[in-house]
Amino acid sequence: MPEARKNPTLLQVALALGAVYVLWGSTYLAIAVSIKTIPPLLMAGVRYLIAGNLLYGWVRWRGTAAPLRLHWRSAVVIGGLLLLGGNGGLVWAEQKVPSGTAALLVSTVPLWMVLFDWLRPGGTRPGWKVFAGVSLGLAGLVLLVRPTAGLHLDRMGVIVLLLGALSWAWGSVRSRHVPLPASPLLATAMEMLAGGALLVLAGLATGEGADFHLAQVTLRSALAFGYLVTFGALVGFTAYVWLLRAASPALVGTYAYVNPIVAVFLGWLILGEPLTGRTLVAAAVIIAGVVLITLSRRVAAPKEKEQEADLESAAAACPQLRRAV
Repeated sequence: MPEARKNPTLLQVALALGAVYVLWGSTYLAIAVSIKTIPPLLMAGVRYLIAGNLLYGWVRWRGTAAPLRLHWRSAVVIGGLLLLGGNGGLVWAEQKVPSGTAALLVSTVPLWMVLFDWLRPGGTRPGWKVFAGVSLGLAGLVLLVRPTAGLHLDRMGVIVLLLGALSWAWGSVRSRHVPLPASPLLATAMEMLAGGALLVLAGLATGEGADFHLAQVTLRSALAFGYLVTFGALVGFTAYVWLLRAASPALVGTYAYVNPIVAVFLGWLILGEPLTGRTLVAAAVIIAGVVLITLSRRVAAPKEKEQEADLESAAAACPQLRRAV
């Protein structure tokens, strides 16, 4: 992922979105496999601690300046919202809620991101294309992973998933307005380290370490864990944090629409799961929603342009506020 630059190119944004779309779409399966024999919060925490240490060491080795104490405070807040609240809620809830239902509930993230960005002081009111795109995306996801009749969902699992979606959405929006290092890779590594430490502490506090032994981890769980560290965390999360600075919340949030489609097609390709007509129709509806939200970026409202100018002026005095990478 490239270092900070004033105006990201369309190709850079497209490549980062593609990484988040495809890699994170496959992590639902990897999480489900890994937590079969590894406690969920400890699994997620160690995953991000490993990835964070590798990335932090590499960035510092390349000569990036050490972060300030203020940066670490921000990293703890954002890492806690994204990883402890968001990812931690997902991995814990996948013990109790079917993965399809989990994907549906997580898909509310783009809606919350748009609303949070609107309601914050000086926020941007979304246009009709964004509202229409969010509505289409949610409608397509309902069609894609609609629960069958008679399915009784675990209430606590549903609550945790919804709270996790809110936490991830607020952390995503908030990360654009807190002091973090100018280097997006350094900021990403710090958020992984902070969030990973909080996840491990949460796992230990909830008793996950009491009966856990490495000998009980199967090869499949270990391989899934390794995939989550490399492609889910190092590549996918790095691309996501970069996008938070380079693109609008509405565009970044479209990953939650595409990820379930990727998961369905991977299931068909690798596991031989059936690919129905309803799935294809849902995919078309979801993609239409993504297109609407993407098109909404091409014409910025005057108020949004003024905010961009203000942010560019502030960036001259405070590099960590730069939105583009």
